[in-house]
Amino acid sequence: MEIHVYDTYVEAKDGHTMHFDVITSQKDHDKAIQYAKEWLKTIGESESKVSTEECQFCHSQGAPEPIANEIQKKGYFIQKMEGCP
Repeated sequence: MEIHVYDTYVEAKDGHTMHFDVITSQKDHDKAIQYAKEWLKTIGESESKVSTEECQFCHSQGAPEPIANEIQKKGYFIQKMEGCP
């Protein structure tokens, strides 16, 4: 499976920056932003701003099996980088 990585930096409620990648099987910027918002809701950060400024396409690559499995289940995978719970 080919995956597409969207590098994302979002300001949390308390002001710190959360850095994470939204990984999808479709190269679709609007979908990546939607998935980022969905995930932010699950961690209590639904008010965080996510737009093309915060979420930018980075690259495409082959998917490791655990990531491919997660994408097949829910459409996306979040790779937490910095400042994420």
